[in-house]
Amino acid sequence: MSLEQSTIDLLRASPAPVGLNFINNKAVSAASGEVMPVISPIDGTQLTVLAASDAEDMNRAVAAARRSFETGCWSGMAPRERKRIMLKWADLIDRHALEIAVLGVRDNGTDIRMALKGEPQSAADTIRFYAEAIDKRNGEITPTRHDILSLIHREAVGVVGVIIPWNFPLMIGSWKLAPALAAGNSVVVKPSEEASLSILRVIELAAEAGIPPGVLNAVNGRGAIVGETLGLHMDVDVLGFTGSGGVGRRLLEYSARSNLKRVYLELGGKSPNLVFADAPNLKRAARETAASIFRNNGQVCAAASRLAVERSVYKDFMEAVRAEATAMRIGDPLSLAFTTGALANAAQLAKTRVAIARAAEQGATVYHGGNQLHAESGGFYHEPTILTDVATEMDVVQQEIFGPVLVARSFDTEEEAIAIANETVFGLSSVLWTRDLSKAHRVSNRIKSGVVHINCYSGADITAPLGGVRQSGNGSDRSLHALEKYENLKTKWIQL
Repeated sequence: MSLEQSTIDLLRASPAPVGLNFINNKAVSAASGEVMPVISPIDGTQLTVLAASDAEDMNRAVAAARRSFETGCWSGMAPRERKRIMLKWADLIDRHALEIAVLGVRDNGTDIRMALKGEPQSAADTIRFYAEAIDKRNGEITPTRHDILSLIHREAVGVVGVIIPWNFPLMIGSWKLAPALAAGNSVVVKPSEEASLSILRVIELAAEAGIPPGVLNAVNGRGAIVGETLGLHMDVDVLGFTGSGGVGRRLLEYSARSNLKRVYLELGGKSPNLVFADAPNLKRAARETAASIFRNNGQVCAAASRLAVERSVYKDFMEAVRAEATAMRIGDPLSLAFTTGALANAAQLAKTRVAIARAAEQGATVYHGGNQLHAESGGFYHEPTILTDVATEMDVVQQEIFGPVLVARSFDTEEEAIAIANETVFGLSSVLWTRDLSKAHRVSNRIKSGVVHINCYSGADITAPLGGVRQSGNGSDRSLHALEKYENLKTKWIQL
């Protein structure tokens, strides 16, 4: 899709919708009538309001989901019919893609090019992937003696709760919604209060495509209220979450305090980026290193925020990364003149500023950047920042910032590089640059992460799983394996 500034400006000028709840295929206000402001990161002004729901609203949504599941209007629908509806849903998202992308940018500050590809277009592709899988997954017959028939049947678990983050609500949301729905479940979504508008629009389109009432619901509000209600609900069978480790721990506690619902967590990371001197293309490695942390201002769970470079090429490589960072144009995310937009909210900007100041106090050097930008606009903008002279024990090395901050150091040996890679409690993603195939296998086998990118950053598509180890979570989004989170296996042992 070609982008025209005039079309973007026209969509920007349209009034932003009120963020209502969506229950039983109807947009409804919070039962209390309460709302909360939606602040645009572009200029710090109020964009619209969002329903400030409470436990009553979440209980209504879960009840609607349970009713729809038990009636079988979706779970009992012929697989090919569920597939048809989901494919129509994806087509509707494509048809409204630019409108949805602009609305999302106004809400969370991602630059429009990345938002269009990474949000509605990615969501539509994900929905199609799982839709096509619906009528292609078979049960099993196990080997038994001649007078026994043993069947393994896949069935939907029931009601799935999904809590999605603000950085890529459509992409990450579709990774959970699409397989849960494809498996025949009914779903209740709790969007982030920091970025709800685009996912609400996409859920409305699901109803337009023909998903029955109660099958896909959304409740807006603060996590401490509606998120807790969802986590503790006795009628929710599975919970999928992407977000912070602190919230993930609380969701596990809620499971233990309620019905022992299965909880799948993707909790971010502090991903290492190891560059060996024999990398096949150091210029490309520098370009992708900068993109891996500075595109979308580091607000990517798999951002390669820790760089380690073999000493013999360290100085030249760092200059190349700095050149890439300098070339980035930070500003209004709805202007095609810029390559990178705003941080999503004032809290993320403040967190970035505090992290840089704390790193300097602990002895790190600001090699590049370090400053807030465009403060006069009222928006939340920050320079790409590179910190050197860092050490394992520093906060900036151990803690996820979710901002445009890269920490860098050198290494001398393969063993030292592996130790640097594994020096945090996280294990989501990692990057490795070398032309030596044997080294790539050795090092990647010893890096503790769910994903290892070799001679590239990102690029893995919906066919490959994304899941963390250690304190980056459990379970996997993406790929056919994601369906397993939202299914139960039922054995039927039949005496003939």
